[in-house]
Parts: sequence; structure tokens; C-alpha cells
Amino acid sequence: MTCFPPTTPCDGICDQGRVPVPLLANLSVEAQPPWLPGLEAHYVAFARHLMADAQRQGRPFFLYYASHHTHYPQFSGQNFARRSGRGPFGDSLMELDAAVGALITALGDLGLLGETLVIFTADNGPETMRMSHGGCSGLLRCGKGTTFEGGVREPAVAFWPGHIAPGVTHELASSLDLLPTLAALAGAPLPNVTLDGVDLSPLLLGTGKSPRQTLFFYPASPDEIRGIFAVRSGKYKAHFFTQGSAHSDTTADPACHAASPLTAHEPPLLFDLSQDPGENYNLLGYAAQVTPEVLQAAKQLELLKAQFDAAMTFSPSQMARGEDPALQVCCRPGCSPWPSCCHCPEPQP
Repeated sequence: MTCFPPTTPCDGICDQGRVPVPLLANLSVEAQPPWLPGLEAHYVAFARHLMADAQRQGRPFFLYYASHHTHYPQFSGQNFARRSGRGPFGDSLMELDAAVGALITALGDLGLLGETLVIFTADNGPETMRMSHGGCSGLLRCGKGTTFEGGVREPAVAFWPGHIAPGVTHELASSLDLLPTLAALAGAPLPNVTLDGVDLSPLLLGTGKSPRQTLFFYPASPDEIRGIFAVRSGKYKAHFFTQGSAHSDTTADPACHAASPLTAHEPPLLFDLSQDPGENYNLLGYAAQVTPEVLQAAKQLELLKAQFDAAMTFSPSQMARGEDPALQVCCRPGCSPWPSCCHCPEPQP
């Protein structure tokens, strides 16, 4: 597949025994595979149309813009290829930046800036196994697939002119808080289920602090036996279980790697993230560091974990169910030989 025009191929190899990635419009296959250098332009055009259509009809809209950038493999259109000085990762990041700018410009052109809350964030840390193609977690420990800070801590920007004052906050917040927050702002009822999320509107609108005082860190496949792997309250974070991940291979820290097995910690690993965001110094591992405050923090975090695990019902892991090849989308249903026959490529410009 081509990732950078005119003919620069993507890094790595395609998954074998699977259909090419499809580009869907609702339930219709538009292309399989799409021409990656033009994919972001498709997304931007769709988003602009959705917003303009909502503005014409005088109705509210919700847009979830889940760009592929900067996931592996990286790609970009002609305007960004070989322009960043940071290789394929930087080129794709430049295109993402331009896409966000295009959406903000579209909101302004439609006169909707003051009526639209824009939230920009990510879902997980860098996939360090890809090295320069996977991003960098900086001083944070490990990356994607782990419950260390490098795997879960993300930047976030909230933009709403006339409602959110410019500034920086160090209050606790989670992507799990987006649903309760948006529901509160829109006056919509929440579903009748237990949510690990809070309404952040007081923090965003400057009327109060974040209601979130604790963060609970889930493994890839949580279960009722082990429960959550880590808990943060204020500046302290305790790891009760740790496990490496293939996504965090190639780092210098062996605790990040797939070869690092599931490990229970009793007592837990305890870190003061205000002074040690890299989670390098276990406060319970050094006698001189075990102050009454540290002991109290450890007890509080153990209690929070016990209470949360007791109250939470963990659904069966969807990832642990494996894969069903019959669910793979094909542009030519029933064709043969499968899956290579599922090939309806997008014409290149």
C-alpha cells in the first residue's frame, strides 16, 4: 500500500489472512483498501458537510473525529509528505494538525464557534515498539498497553470561546468523564448503568474544581479476581498489579516489555506523581521514605481499590473472546479466493 505520494510504500507488512482495511460510509464499502494519502481529506470533507448541514437545519450536532493519525503505519497527503523534519511520524502529525485547524476554521465560517465545545485528546500512550514510528512518552514510564503513566496519561485541550477561559489546569480528569460532562451540558439523561465518570463542567466553565478525586487504572482484560491494577488519589498512585505489553517493547525499562509477566505487588508500588511522574522511586521500597503520610496514602489507596472492586461488575472481556473471520467486511461478499478477493481499491488522483 502507498502511504506517501506518489508511490512511497507503507512501513512494515500487512496482516496475513485478513481482508484489506475497508473505508465505510454507514454500511456501504467505499473502497477496500482506501488510498491512504487521501484518507484524512475524506474525513475532513465529511466533517465539514455534517457541520454545515446541521447549521442549515438549525439543529445541534455531535462529531466524533477519530483520525488515524498518528497510528502506525503513518501516512499523509502531498502537502505534508517529507515536510516535517520528523520523518513519517512528523508528516502525519502535521496533517492531523492541519485537519484540526480546518475543522475550527469551518466552525468559524459557519458562525458556530461560540456554540460549540471542542475537546481534543487521545486514547493511550505511544506504541514504543514502533520506535520512531510509534511516538515517545518522554519522562513517563512505558507506553501503550500498560497502566504506567506512559500508557495512560494524555494531553487534553478544551476550547469553547466565551465559556472556557484560556489557561492550564492540573486537576484530575479522564476520558471516561466525557459522557457525563457532555450529557450535563446538553441536559440529556445518563444511561441507567454505573459509570466511572463525573461531570467536569464546573472545571471547564471555571465555577469549581474537578469532582474527580481518584483515577482507577484498568488492565486490557479486567476480571473480578484481580480487579483494577492501579489507583491514583491526589498526588499518590499505587500499583497492585503490573504487566508489560508488546506495544511497549524496545524501551530501556524491562518492566514495560511483553516479557514482563503479570505481577502482584504486596505491598503495592507507591509513587508520588507530583515529584516523580516517571514512577521511578517506590516510596514503600525505601525505609527512609516511609513516613506516616506515605503509610496513610497506601492504606487509603488499598481501601479505595477494595471498595471499587466490590462495587464494580466486570463484564466478560470482549478482547478475550478472540476473532471471528466471518465478521470481516468484504466489498465483494461471497467472493473467492477469500480474503484476497476483497479488493476494491480507491482510484488514485
